[in-house]
Amino acid sequence: MVLGLVFLLQTASAAPARPSFDAASFDPLVLDGMRQGAYPGAALVVGRRDTVLFAKGYGHLTWSATSRAVDPESTMYDLASLTKVIATTPALMLLVERGRVRLDAPVATYLPELRGTPTARVTARQLLTHTSGLRADIPDRELKALPDSAAVMRRVLSEPPRVAPGTRVIYSDLNAILLGAVVHRVTGEPLDVFAAREVFAPLGLAATMFRPPGRLRPRIAPTGVWRGHPVAGVVNDGSAFKLRGVSGNAGLFATAMDVARFAQFMLRAGALPDGRRLLERETVRLFTTKTADFGRGSEARALGWQALPTGENVSSAGTLFGPRSYGHTGWTGTSLWIDPDRDLFVVLLTNRAYAPRARRPFTILKGVRGRVADAAARASDAP
Repeated sequence: MVLGLVFLLQTASAAPARPSFDAASFDPLVLDGMRQGAYPGAALVVGRRDTVLFAKGYGHLTWSATSRAVDPESTMYDLASLTKVIATTPALMLLVERGRVRLDAPVATYLPELRGTPTARVTARQLLTHTSGLRADIPDRELKALPDSAAVMRRVLSEPPRVAPGTRVIYSDLNAILLGAVVHRVTGEPLDVFAAREVFAPLGLAATMFRPPGRLRPRIAPTGVWRGHPVAGVVNDGSAFKLRGVSGNAGLFATAMDVARFAQFMLRAGALPDGRRLLERETVRLFTTKTADFGRGSEARALGWQALPTGENVSSAGTLFGPRSYGHTGWTGTSLWIDPDRDLFVVLLTNRAYAPRARRPFTILKGVRGRVADAAARASDAP
């Protein structure tokens, strides 16, 4: 009997720990990306619509241990393409709901310069789902030769679709730049002004902004190096930089906790923390439902958002997030994924664009993103 009791105790002690929202679940995954040299620091927030289940900063703003430590509440990141879903897409959601933009109207309705061009009949819906046929972006060599923001916009407006609109997904910054221009034309205000008043202020996103002032630079994770010095607070994206830091495709800076607050707003289907509605539930459902999926290993898209499958060999959403999940990633090292069926979100912000020590930092980061998402899903499903 004694031997049997000892065996039972040994078996219990050898059993794997139940998945949970704690450091044991997430620290090894995030720290492994740092150990491999993909990024010097990271901020992770995991939660539900009404609570934060885990929040932690890892590492520092640069590779120097004397630089400021990452904090999910105060460290600001260049969100890169998360701008598309945290600024541009909610601005369009508001304008669609108010009847000022129609999803299936030709974009030339709002940007008359496109009339008579091959892009004239591309719709707002096709821009949002990346099915416009436009290529990914303006080549860097061409972009560098353009003298100012007006020249950049003229070049974007002159770009024709490379394939027939509506026939395949081609993820393109040009789509989002045009959508940002639509917001400007319809409202009479630049995207940053409209989004700050209509989206960020109601949600209490005090640390979410385009063109952060110089006084905030000490708390911004740098994304580049200039003459040996870290560059922080200047948008990393070339097109957004040429557009003076405000563009539909990039330019937004925020903390991980602010991105988490936005994710909670999405999980509440458009409701503010006090219960008042910024968006109707049906509008959120419309924009987050998978709309474009051409199979054959391509990525699926909702309106503005990436959907599942992502079309990647190693998905940034992992392998366990549900089929109605939606999210987005950013080139600088940022990501947000939301699983509405689990009432679960994962925010992982890094500055992998800053002087990576790894040869393939993006590949390493994709693996970290997927493993973190899977760990969160397992913890959510644990009895």
